[in-house]
Parts: sequence; C-alpha cells; structure tokens
Amino acid sequence: MSFLPARKGRHRQRYQDHLRLVAGCIPYRLQKDVEDSNSSVTSRINVLMISTPNRDDLVFPKGGWENDETVHEAACREALEEAGVKGILDEDPLGVWEFRSKSRQNCCNMEGGCRGYMFALEVTEELDSWAEQTSYKRQWVSNKKPKLSPEEAYKFCRYDWMRDALQVFLRAIEERGSRRAEKLVELPMFPAADSMAEHQMLTSAGCSEKPPTVQHLEESFTNKCIVQG
Repeated sequence: MSFLPARKGRHRQRYQDHLRLVAGCIPYRLQKDVEDSNSSVTSRINVLMISTPNRDDLVFPKGGWENDETVHEAACREALEEAGVKGILDEDPLGVWEFRSKSRQNCCNMEGGCRGYMFALEVTEELDSWAEQTSYKRQWVSNKKPKLSPEEAYKFCRYDWMRDALQVFLRAIEERGSRRAEKLVELPMFPAADSMAEHQMLTSAGCSEKPPTVQHLEESFTNKCIVQG
C-alpha cells in the first residue's frame, strides 16, 4: 500500500505566545464482545498507544500543528502518520495543556514550551502500513488479558500531561455512555479537570452528546478527517 511520507521540519509550524502549538489525539474503540452487557463503558474501552525504539513507555500520537491545516486536521494527520489509523474525531478537545518538549525538560526559561490540544478519535480504520511505521509501533491497551487496562496504562505513559489527558478522556467516555444508557436518570457531575501541580491543564471540555450531523473535511495526506461534534 502506498502512502504519502510524514511531514518533516518546522517551516510551517504555528506558534502562539512563544509556545509551539501541538495537536494530538487518544485513539480508541469499544469492545463489542464483552460478556457482561451491564459493564461500564470504560471496562469495554481500548485505547491505542505507540512506542518508540529502545523505550518501554508509551505515548499517544501528537505533533506540530501547521499553518495550512486546522487543529482537527493536524490531530488526524498525526494519528495517520504515527499510528496508521483513521477515524471520527470529536470536535471539542479534551483539553489544552502546556508542557516542555522532551529536549527541554530541564530548562528554567520558556524555551521549548508547547501548547497541546488533545482530542478523542474513534478509530474506524487500521492500516497495515503507515508513514512512520519504522519509528512507532502501535499497541492496543484494554481490559482483556493479557493486555493492560486503561487505568494500568498510566504508569507506562511517558508524560504527566498525557496521563491527565487519558484521565479526562476516561471520565468523558464514561459520562457519555451513562447519558446514552440512562437518559431519564439524573447523572452526577464530573469535574472537567483536576488541579495539577506542575503540568496544569489550562482548559478542558467534556465531550457532550453528539448530534447526528458530521462535518467532512477536505481529504489531505490520504487522510479523510471526520469531525463529529
């Protein structure tokens, strides 16, 4: 299968307030073969993470948001380039985080600062080959043994801010499932974000009930990005 090469370089990179803008996503799918139909949504969730050579930890697809694409297109492109998946992207971000790039973790100034927008991506297509397959290996994380549960994935997640994003995602997906299953029952309120110490979430929005309409963005980099919100 042929595919376009991954984008390289930062000549189109977006910046705001001296921070590099980054877009990424948490790819997921729901298991349909769960024996207990009354089980929670999070017990049926699979999230997709990627690994890099010579490391045991995992990350979610993410990368620079460039000036010729929307933030949604950037998130979809990163999922395609790094994990080889396509799907339906939530219109509202899980949140916005500020963090330092991996090469500037120990800096005391603003150099290397990033602002990352993370989305939930429901995977509808998994490619056999993709642009950065030699650099990233994908791994589905689920409650089905011997795999790890999403909760156990926290300790394997490389960055604190990605752990925060995973926590917000699991809350949002559980809330969404509860709304669908018990529409007549008053639901408890979930906090959109906890107060974090060093990697504080700046903005977050839970994923609300999705209306049936979807917006199809123009196909770019062989990735048809569908935004649903």
